[in-house]
Amino acid sequence: MECANKELASDPSSTDQNVDFAQVTAVASGWMLDFMFVSLCRSFKEGNFDEFNETLSVFQALSQCKSLKAAAHTEKSLICAFLARIMHGKQLDVLFEEDESVMPLMSAATVWSSLEHAVEDESLFENITVLLFVQAVAVCLDKGQRSSASSVLKWFENRHKFPRNLGVKLTTIVTKMETYHPFLMSFSFNRLLETIHSFLDNYLEKNPSDFLLKAATRFVQSSPTGPDLNPVVSEDSALSEKPNETIQKNKKPKRKLLSTTITDIWTPDTVKKPCVSLRRLSRNELCQLTARKTLQSSEQQNTEKHKKRKTPKKWTPQLDKYLKDGVKRHGKGNWSQILLDYDFEGRTGTMLKDRWRILLKAHKVS
Repeated sequence: MECANKELASDPSSTDQNVDFAQVTAVASGWMLDFMFVSLCRSFKEGNFDEFNETLSVFQALSQCKSLKAAAHTEKSLICAFLARIMHGKQLDVLFEEDESVMPLMSAATVWSSLEHAVEDESLFENITVLLFVQAVAVCLDKGQRSSASSVLKWFENRHKFPRNLGVKLTTIVTKMETYHPFLMSFSFNRLLETIHSFLDNYLEKNPSDFLLKAATRFVQSSPTGPDLNPVVSEDSALSEKPNETIQKNKKPKRKLLSTTITDIWTPDTVKKPCVSLRRLSRNELCQLTARKTLQSSEQQNTEKHKKRKTPKKWTPQLDKYLKDGVKRHGKGNWSQILLDYDFEGRTGTMLKDRWRILLKAHKVS
């Protein structure tokens, strides 16, 4: 009898015949997408790149479900695309769009402009907008690229509502190459992150996405083997209710940067403007994307099947210099922070640590 009950419970046809299974699937998919959205927000706030990358991949797959056409899911997809760009904000050569001149923070500003309706606090929306403008320029100056900073200013002036007084201020700073100008220090990258954290807190409070999270928490708490897992689950469940308190108590060390695995771009059916990619694009992928537009669908599939992961090249003197400069600025052991400042061509924090050991043995560093 017990076996029969188990078989009946696992058979989709045993559900109420009056309920459309497709509707049930849509609801369940929505709950799973919400769970991944909350998890993504948490890993972003903690700066956990591994978890962010993994969660982003799952969210991308779920978001392609045909039954998820609601505006709320589209809104969350745009927020995830925005967060992905912020994660790579200091890497000028990372691409999210076909235009190679559009750097991550520039692309983030475009996505953010489409989320104005999702931000109830107008001042918060304007603050993040200004911080994106300032940091898009500041990051270029920090890398010693004044020409790129000037190009960023012109790009914003042509495509966004750019405050005139802000433009004049930034133009003066770029002309004099004042990388550490008090104005840039006031509108720092850390302040940008903190303000985005406030936006996420407010959004989760107004748009609860923790139904599945709470159900899983109750299940674990009621399970005989649950006590060992309770601390982990409770950290997640507290995100939408007390996010700031959770981060302070359970903040974990940062880990390696997002994987450089080449992935397909993601464009939801309901997102027509702007047309954004959820994941980062490598330069090789950008070329492939342009070429695929002229191919038939059958040729597209064959191309995707034969994609191979790009392996990191040998360490060059320039990469060694990046590593030395990064350690000088952030100290040994802060590999995740160093990865944010320089392009190590897909290398991870572990690879940086191993290379540093090699340099120590060769007496090239102390």
